[in-house]
Amino acid sequence: MTNPLHGPQLLAFDGLAPELDGELGDIDLLHRISVALINEQDRFELYGKIVEAAVAITGSQCGTMQLLCPTGDSSGHGGELQLLAHRGLPPEAVGFWQWVSPAAYSSCTLALKFGQRAIVPDFETWDEIAGTPDLEAFRAAGIRSAQTTPLLSRSGKLLGMISNHWSEPHQPSDRDLRMLDIVARQAADILERTIAEEQLRELAETLEERVEERSRELMASEDQVRQLQKMEAIGQLTGGVAHDFNNLLTIIRSSAELLARRELPRDKQKKYIDAIAETADRAAKLTSQLLAFARRQALKPEIFNAADKVASVADMLRTVVGSRIALTVDPVCSSCLVEVDVSQFETALVNMAVNVRDAMNGEGSITIAIEAAGYIPARRGHAAAKGDFVKVCVTDTGSGMPADQLDHIFEPFFTTKEVGKGTGLGLSQVYGFTKQSGGEIDVDSQLGQGTTFSLYLPRCKAGAIETISPAEKIVASQASILVVEDNDQVGEFASQLLGDLGFTTQRAANAQEAIAILEREHREIDILFSDVIMPGMDGVELARQVRKRWPDLTIVLTSGYSHVLADDARHGFALLHKPYSVDELSRVLQDARQAHSC
Repeated sequence: MTNPLHGPQLLAFDGLAPELDGELGDIDLLHRISVALINEQDRFELYGKIVEAAVAITGSQCGTMQLLCPTGDSSGHGGELQLLAHRGLPPEAVGFWQWVSPAAYSSCTLALKFGQRAIVPDFETWDEIAGTPDLEAFRAAGIRSAQTTPLLSRSGKLLGMISNHWSEPHQPSDRDLRMLDIVARQAADILERTIAEEQLRELAETLEERVEERSRELMASEDQVRQLQKMEAIGQLTGGVAHDFNNLLTIIRSSAELLARRELPRDKQKKYIDAIAETADRAAKLTSQLLAFARRQALKPEIFNAADKVASVADMLRTVVGSRIALTVDPVCSSCLVEVDVSQFETALVNMAVNVRDAMNGEGSITIAIEAAGYIPARRGHAAAKGDFVKVCVTDTGSGMPADQLDHIFEPFFTTKEVGKGTGLGLSQVYGFTKQSGGEIDVDSQLGQGTTFSLYLPRCKAGAIETISPAEKIVASQASILVVEDNDQVGEFASQLLGDLGFTTQRAANAQEAIAILEREHREIDILFSDVIMPGMDGVELARQVRKRWPDLTIVLTSGYSHVLADDARHGFALLHKPYSVDELSRVLQDARQAHSC
């Protein structure tokens, strides 16, 4: 189509074949318009195509699409119409109609006033516009007539306008108006969606400011909902930790007070000492499960055959689940090698076995199958993923779980068991261990038909599985240890333990101080025993620098929690987990010396 007033005009919807004139042609045109609008991703190009569609339907010389800016809009043009897109307007007219006041004389302001379509067949015969700047603007743009169709949301809210303009007096046909209504419906939906998206973008950009102002708008936003969910989860986690640790601390405190009584018989002293030791082990297990869920557990990856490992712990699992439950191991894959933490893998098997045992009330059957898998199926909102995995499935014949429970079973302290029958940390450990090991966990359950937990762990290529021979006992008095610990109480206690074992020790409060000592005395020091989390340089970086500069030194790291170790499980240094016992401390030092000398 060529605009005689403003030069050539290229429209995406021109060029209907003659044989498609009439009703079939209209259907084809509307179809092409819908396809073009659906396929366009850029919103401003989308507005332009809506205008092109209106021009193509009516054969008008130009068209516009305008947005109604609400009163109080930050643009300062509240209540005015903003030009979003146009086709055919000359450059000098674009600036004039960039913002249109409701007080102006035009078809769009008529439509704004009455809330319905407005048609002006001839501006020259419209008495209200005579002698106004608006009439002069229409004459300068070569516009003689116009029609405007309002864009209404599904709820009836006025969003904007689509207008067509002709260079001669013109009365749109019923056919044109019907088709314009169809395009206007699509345009209103598109405009409403883009307005909502823009509001969400503005909300995200001012989120921090809105939080500070405790804005009601933020409370209604999706981001605030997420924040509330996070806070609820943190509250549940904190409450669960506080409950369990208060129980453990009650035992420790009471036992310590009773031990302070001098008249207490030796057998009762031993009873309370054992209670403290056992409770400390339970507290360490609790923190280990929490760290596993948070994927902050320091892992010790080893290469082993998953099928062989499951078979080797099957007898222990049968003891855990009880004699009334039949446990079957089905090692479909004979060479399924994985490289993960062995103890965490075994713990995950035990936790799943205990979970399914309780789901069956101690009676039924459990099948553990190990097989190779080439992909992870779609689960819990995640798409399927291809890869090379070892799949470990634990299937029970229990009562199954409803869908609303499946969404929460891996959350810490979530449990359907009675009070005192479970902590709700078993499956969260399985989840955390699997994710930190680079794998995934899936669960499928049907009420009355049982449940299947599927662990997907990255599969290793066939190769030699390393074995470490037991370390020979070393003579402690011949070894000197540099203890690096920023906490004075822990550092003094570690030095005391090492002294009781016969080692000679000296302290450094941080990595820089340790390096300074080694520069002076590295020939007299045999072992570096360092915490991981310290101000400044962490223990792993210190160990790497020491290994590079003084390769003869034995290095042992210790930590209760470290994101550094969680992210770098293959750091290559001996690791002692806090809290540790005297026996564990002695064993790790001996193993490290033996491994370093090999």
